[in-house]
Amino acid sequence: MGRGDRHTRLVALLKIVLPLVALVLLSTIFLVSRTIDPDAAIPYATIDVTGRAMDPRMTAPHWSGVTGDGASLDITAAEARTPTATEPAVATALRAMLKTPDGVTTEIAAARGAVDPAAGRIDLSENARLQNSIGYDVRMPELTTYLDRTEVIGRGPVTAQAPMGQLTAGGMTLTAGADENYRLDFTNGVKLIYTPTR
Repeated sequence: MGRGDRHTRLVALLKIVLPLVALVLLSTIFLVSRTIDPDAAIPYATIDVTGRAMDPRMTAPHWSGVTGDGASLDITAAEARTPTATEPAVATALRAMLKTPDGVTTEIAAARGAVDPAAGRIDLSENARLQNSIGYDVRMPELTTYLDRTEVIGRGPVTAQAPMGQLTAGGMTLTAGADENYRLDFTNGVKLIYTPTR
């Protein structure tokens, strides 16, 4: 038998065998495949879309501006609910960075805050904290900061670690004075445990 005859027979045989093998493989796929359970589908959305539509909110909002006395104010939050006609915008994990023209940086933080654009202020609550670059670390239940001017009002009891020692007071204020002079004042029964520097 010649080489050409063998080749022709092999090709003819493969034309029959290969389609049969393909048919066997296809039938195996359909026989072995499992029944699809629609209830076991991958949940693409893990949020309540209807709830989100009824309660619109923003993730990681950011606001920047300059007060009337020239201080820069930068505000961020983890999440904020969009304000309504009757309710202010409520933010969680709220942080504000205030940089005054005298070079002092003040960071304000709280677990929760309510933004009132009409009044131009933010009311922070749930473990409010104020820290500045000159060494004050002040903690209080709640405080208010204004958006159009440098004015921060803390309501006590206030506890503060200051450069000169430990302070307690009923309240505190941070305001802009004349000639770019910014004042951090403690009010209502101020007590100081003085710690001398060595």
